[in-house]
Amino acid sequence: MSTYRWERVADGVYRCRLPFLDVTVGAVTGRDGVVLIDSGTTLAEAGAIADDVRGLDPRGVTDLVLTHHHFDHVLGCSVFADARTHCADEVLAALRDAGALAADAVSYGADAAEIAATVAALRPLNRRGVESTIDLGDRVVTLLSPGRGHTGHDLVVVVPGAPTVVFCGDLVEESGDPAIADDSHPAEWADTLDVVLAAGGPDARYVPGHGAVVDADFVRRQRDWLRQRVDAD
Repeated sequence: MSTYRWERVADGVYRCRLPFLDVTVGAVTGRDGVVLIDSGTTLAEAGAIADDVRGLDPRGVTDLVLTHHHFDHVLGCSVFADARTHCADEVLAALRDAGALAADAVSYGADAAEIAATVAALRPLNRRGVESTIDLGDRVVTLLSPGRGHTGHDLVVVVPGAPTVVFCGDLVEESGDPAIADDSHPAEWADTLDVVLAAGGPDARYVPGHGAVVDADFVRRQRDWLRQRVDAD
């Protein structure tokens, strides 16, 4: 029985919403492997995700995509250290010196002892850089760096099919306004979302980093909100 509730977004494409901070984690199954998108915050979260994914496909995770460097998307990654990891250089840099990630996690309400254990468990990842595709045999998943927005290195995952599914990381958020932080690039974010929309198309399902699955109209509204906010500033 799964720890988390996994929503089927399309054939072989799933996502769950973690209770802590409503983080989205995705999974894509194919003939030759299983891609996981983001890893959660703690060893407990990541361990439960790993068990759940084996319930979807007994091979478990073969490829891990980390969409950006923030703690709630990457700190659980050691559970998947044997998988092929696809991420930006900035993600590796943040994990090498994880004190800032740990402090951020605790400031958002994570248990300090659990975070300390999670950081202590970090180990080098089987990193593949940012490859443009992951070939799963019966489908090819595209990894796209659409431009700067939530961070300077946001990565999205485009899964072809009917419908196409786009895992957006925190470039799109449904359960709150886009999180504009010190390392965000709000002046460029709206243009970056135009690239995301072009990659997915008008009929795609867009999976945000936090919240419910949305459509292209929602992404366009969020793009316009960002553009108006920048203009107002």
